[in-house]
Amino acid sequence: MKTYKIHLIRHGLTDANTLGRYIGCRTDLPLSASGVKELELLKNSVEYPEIERLYSSPLLRCRQTGAVIYPDMEIHTVDNLKEYDFGDFEGKTAESLEILESFRDWASGKIDSTPNGESNRDFIKRVCLGFNEIVRDMMENGITNSGVIMHGGAIMMLLSASAVPRRQTVEWTSDAGRGYSVMVTPSLYHSSGIIEVYDII
Repeated sequence: MKTYKIHLIRHGLTDANTLGRYIGCRTDLPLSASGVKELELLKNSVEYPEIERLYSSPLLRCRQTGAVIYPDMEIHTVDNLKEYDFGDFEGKTAESLEILESFRDWASGKIDSTPNGESNRDFIKRVCLGFNEIVRDMMENGITNSGVIMHGGAIMMLLSASAVPRRQTVEWTSDAGRGYSVMVTPSLYHSSGIIEVYDII
């Protein structure tokens, strides 16, 4: 039976990442100079998978990452792969937000959404829809091996919702320029939405 391999790669570092700020879909930051350098070093030391098509979140930090890792590939953007909407927490650090009850409740899981932002449930649904767009495009175009440049939070939510082995969301973290390789078996995916993680990038 035909299977489809999809390599989920987290974008490189931005200045906001280095400063520990929550940066979601509202702020379209570029990679930092050190983030670009780190990706270039990784590219020379890590064997990134060979792919037939490259997909990406439309945000600049993801598209720039794709251009560094796969410079000869056209980038196909998928809007639903944008990072979480942090609402009122956008651009702020956890340290500065700890005084807010709303932040403490959100961080501890007591509430599902950020003030004026996105709920975790809606985020998971959106990212899974984006992943499904990729699977459908691959099947329609005879592509069996692709790369996807995503945000760390999006990778975590997608895998916690759909991947085997089963793990908690926080167990699916990945460093900049790293990620996971997953396999989609059509019969299993269409019947239950399950994808299989088979390697770490």
